[in-house]
Amino acid sequence: MPKKKILTTFAEAINQAMITEAKLDPTIIFIAQGLTDPTGVFGTLKNLEKNIPKNRLIEMPTSENGALGIAIGAAISGMKPIVSFHRMEFALLALEQIINNAAKTSFLSEGKLKVPLVIRLIIGRGWGQGANHSQSLETIFSHIPGLKVIAPTFPGDAKGMFLSAIRDNNPVIVIEHRWCHYLKDNIIPSNYSEPLIGAKIVKKGNHFTVLCVSYMVIEALIAAKYLEEIGIFIEIIDLRVLRPLKLDKVFKSINKTKHLMTVDLGWTLFGVGSEILAQVFCRDAIHLKKPPIRIGMADKPTPSSRGSIKSHYPSSEKIIIEIGKSLNIDLLKIKKVLKLLKKNSSPIDVPNNSFKGPF
Repeated sequence: MPKKKILTTFAEAINQAMITEAKLDPTIIFIAQGLTDPTGVFGTLKNLEKNIPKNRLIEMPTSENGALGIAIGAAISGMKPIVSFHRMEFALLALEQIINNAAKTSFLSEGKLKVPLVIRLIIGRGWGQGANHSQSLETIFSHIPGLKVIAPTFPGDAKGMFLSAIRDNNPVIVIEHRWCHYLKDNIIPSNYSEPLIGAKIVKKGNHFTVLCVSYMVIEALIAAKYLEEIGIFIEIIDLRVLRPLKLDKVFKSINKTKHLMTVDLGWTLFGVGSEILAQVFCRDAIHLKKPPIRIGMADKPTPSSRGSIKSHYPSSEKIIIEIGKSLNIDLLKIKKVLKLLKKNSSPIDVPNNSFKGPF
């Protein structure tokens, strides 16, 4: 008999994965700031202290490099640390530990030493946080051999992939967009794993392949809804795993649609989309009817002012405009679609109405 699914948010899915697995595995320890705060890391740390012995909960000082060093040492010694940063930028203070120690230890020891370590990095926008706290630096970590990098979008993937990350013998970077924390879906309440390989098709279509990272999947789904008003059906692929990068489903989709767009969380220059397009041109560019499209943040630091960010972030509006240009859609039709979109849109730094909770 199939197991009953329960409506669960992304944040709750991460929380479930951590608590249920830690109850089964006494080697799992938690390192973060605000471990006993029910709103800690956007609610994902809720009830840890009620379910996990206190000696496995380590309140992290504001010394990220030192904390990561301790976590790496613990992992090498047989523990499974889960380190949570409230912002991706805080991990910049621990890059030396992540790049030179976590990523390389297994290689330098010829596999004799393992580093089963999960590092959670929270990204996102809003609050007028500007240049220092609204960055998406996934390309930095995806560039490093020895790391695995995942960026789930939906609750089901978040739980299954997080469980796989905990069980992996390699250091895994988990990128969580805080606007995704409040997405809801029906998922299985018990433990299940989702392999840390491969992209996932979240919507099928024939006219355009749109490959997205994390929250950009939501923007693409919004764009798809309005494009269907004028008979355009796009195929949306959630990349999910940035390293190791597996693009088989992308190549298959391109063969069908003959068009490709990548939508990054961060800047396009040297971004995830750049690597994807490089691989496409090295292997399958012959199938494309038009040059591929890259969409990402404007090539400048993020401004704090709401009035200055209207053209900064990737959006459903940009997706619609660029697809319209590539497919030579009548401009009046595109304007009509954009008018409908604008009528139902929130300001660019305010989450969609379907998102609930503190930001």
